[in-house]
Amino acid sequence: MEENIGTPPQSLFEAMDAHIGERAAKGIFLDGGGLYGTEDAVNYVVRDGEVSRVDGPYAEAKEVVGGWSLMQYDTVEEAIADLKVFAELHAEHWPEVTVISTLRQISEGPEAPGD
Repeated sequence: MEENIGTPPQSLFEAMDAHIGERAAKGIFLDGGGLYGTEDAVNYVVRDGEVSRVDGPYAEAKEVVGGWSLMQYDTVEEAIADLKVFAELHAEHWPEVTVISTLRQISEGPEAPGD
């Protein structure tokens, strides 16, 4: 999401509480949370075999990861459908903000996702 855009509206907090609560009750939502801005962020960059520390904020970053959740679905299709519901909640309750919702699978070994 965009950084320094202000606090989400209370209606989004309430909608997300219901959304997460429903998924927690079904055993889908495993963990999650919001993240602070990049002003206190620390990165270690590996480039050409050298390691360097880079502290935030990051002038070149237009978008940052604002939060995360760890979910478990029976199929990728179910995960994609629920990700759309998450995005629709933001469109309904905070339409003036740009939010990109991303689905990433967790690797449990050297195999490719879906194997």
